[in-house]
Amino acid sequence: MTKSNLLNSVQNKQFGFKAAVQEKVDEIKNLYCSDMIPWVIGYSGGKDSTAVTQLIWIALSQLQKTKRKKTVYVISTDTLVENPVVALWVQNSLNKMEDSANENGLPIATFNLTPDIKDTFWVNLIGRGYPAPRPRFRWCTERMKINPSNTFIKQTVAEHNEAIVVLGTRKAESSERAARINRLQKNSIREHLIPHTTMPNAFVYAPISEWSNDDVWLFLMQFANPWGYNNKDLLTMYQGASTDGECPLVVDTTTPSCGNSRFGCWVCTMVEQDKSMTAMIQNDEEKRWMEPLLALRNELDKPDHKKRDFRRMAGHVQLFDSRKNLQGVKTVPGPYTQEYRGIWLRKLLEAQKFIQDNPNTPKDVKDIELIKEQELHEIRRIWILEKHEIEDLLPKIYFEVFGKQFRVQMLDDSQPFDDAVMHILGEVCEGNDLHFEMMRNLLDVERRYRSMLKRTNLFKKIDDVIKRTFYEDASDAVNWVTRKAEWRDEIVDSYRRLDRESTTNKRTGDHHEVSESST
Repeated sequence: MTKSNLLNSVQNKQFGFKAAVQEKVDEIKNLYCSDMIPWVIGYSGGKDSTAVTQLIWIALSQLQKTKRKKTVYVISTDTLVENPVVALWVQNSLNKMEDSANENGLPIATFNLTPDIKDTFWVNLIGRGYPAPRPRFRWCTERMKINPSNTFIKQTVAEHNEAIVVLGTRKAESSERAARINRLQKNSIREHLIPHTTMPNAFVYAPISEWSNDDVWLFLMQFANPWGYNNKDLLTMYQGASTDGECPLVVDTTTPSCGNSRFGCWVCTMVEQDKSMTAMIQNDEEKRWMEPLLALRNELDKPDHKKRDFRRMAGHVQLFDSRKNLQGVKTVPGPYTQEYRGIWLRKLLEAQKFIQDNPNTPKDVKDIELIKEQELHEIRRIWILEKHEIEDLLPKIYFEVFGKQFRVQMLDDSQPFDDAVMHILGEVCEGNDLHFEMMRNLLDVERRYRSMLKRTNLFKKIDDVIKRTFYEDASDAVNWVTRKAEWRDEIVDSYRRLDRESTTNKRTGDHHEVSESST
C-alpha cells in the first residue's frame, strides 16, 4: 500500500480504504496462525508503533478464541530520561492496553522495560563521569535502549526457541531506512519475515514498511484505538512537538503531515537542539514546567573540556599528538572531574525540586523523579568505593537542595574520616588537588586492607594510586607524557638504525664470501 493508492482509494470510495486495511489485517492473521512462534512488538507510543499494535489487535480480535494460541508481547523501553510527557503517555497506554486485553480475552502482555541501574544515564554521567554523549562516544544507546529490549527478546528465544519481532519501521522514514529494509528483504527466508541482524532464531516483521506518514495518520484517525486510548490526543502531542505548531489532518497527497516530529531522551546531546521539547514549551503554557529540563540539557551540550579530567578513566594521560611542541600539546580529556560531577548532581536535583514545588506543574507529573533513589545509591557507591571519594558528598548535596536527610545505605562500617579530617588533609596538602587526591586515596586503600588476612593486591592498588596522582598538575603530566613519547621515539629510531646497520654488515659479509669462493 503506497501513499498514492491508499489515499486515492479514500478519495474515490470509502470502502476502498477499509478493504486495504482489511487486506493487511488478513496478512497478519495468516502469519500469526502459521506457527507457534511468539511475537514481540516494539512499542514506543509514537504513531508508527501505535499503528502496528492497532493492526495486530484488530487481527487478534477477528480470530476465534481457539486460534489465539500464542502470546503477543508488547514491550517498551523507558530509558528513565525519556521526555516526561511521552513517558507518561506510554505508561498510561500500556496500562490501558493490559486491562483491555484481559477484559477481551486477547493474548497480549505488556512490559515497560528499564535499563539496569549500572547502565542508566545518570549513573554513568554523574557517577562514573562519562561526558555527555557525542557521535564519537555514543555510550548511551546500547546501554539504555538496546540492551533491555534485546535481553527480553533473547529470553523469549531461549524459552520458545524462536521469536518474531514486530516493528513499525517504514521505508518512507528516510532513504537510508528504505535501502536497509530493501537489503534485508532480499535475505528473507519466509514470506514477510526477515532474519534479525544480531540475534539468531529471531525474525523481524514490519507490516507497515510500505506506508507513508500520511498513510499512518489516516489509519489512526479513521480507526479508533481499540484499547481505549485516544488517537486524537496522540495527534495533539505530535502537533505540540512541531516548531510551527501545525499538524494538519491529511486531505490530499500534497498536505504535509507532522510525522517528522521526534520524541526521545530529554538529555540527548546527539542533536543540535531538542526541537520537540522546545516546541512543547513554546506551544503550550501548561508545559512551561519543563523549562529547567531544557536548560540542563543545553548546559550538558556546551563544550566540556574544562569540566573534565586531564587523565583518562584508567588514570593515564593521552596526547592528541605526541610530536607537537609542548606549548601546542593538548590531552584527550577524560571523565568529568569530581567538582563537575557534583555540579551536575546539584543542577539535576534542583530541577527536580523546582518541578515538584512549582504550583503550575500538572498533577500527573507533580511527583516526578528525574533521578531514581536507586541511582543515587549507586552513584554514591561509585564515588566512595571506586573513586575513593571518601568525603561522601552526595548526602550533603541532597540535603542542601531538599532540606532533608538522604537515606544513606551502609557501604563500609569502618569509615573513620569525617569533614574535619578531610579539611586537615587539605591543609597539609597546601591546596594541591593532586596531592590531596593521592593522600586521600592511599589512606582509603590502607584502611580497606587493614583488616584483611590476605593482601594480595595491596601493592598494586598503591601503585595504581601513585601512578595516577604523582604529577604536580596537568602541565607537569603533559610534560612527562611528552618526554616519554620522545624517549620512545628515540629508542625506536635507535633500534631501526641498529637493524639497518646489521642488515648492511650482513650483506657486506655475504658479498665477501661470494668473492672468495669465486676466486
